[in-house]
Amino acid sequence: MNSRNEAPEIDIAPELEQAGVIVDSAIEQMLSRDLPPMAIASALLGGSLCLLSRTMGDEAVLHILHNAAAGIRAGELRRK
Repeated sequence: MNSRNEAPEIDIAPELEQAGVIVDSAIEQMLSRDLPPMAIASALLGGSLCLLSRTMGDEAVLHILHNAAAGIRAGELRRK
């Protein structure tokens, strides 16, 4: 059993794909309403952090954010 400081150990690949499609659709809808990208991204990030904090401890959320920051620094999000 995981504590709240550990990420859940479940296979979420099919669910991740489904969630991604829904999020992509929501982003397209918000863009079509001329919402600024910064507002959309901030709302999605804030919602994501709130959702994570409901199911994980602070250290686990910070670990996820640290990994995300490392990926950004490594250029993983830059378009090739």
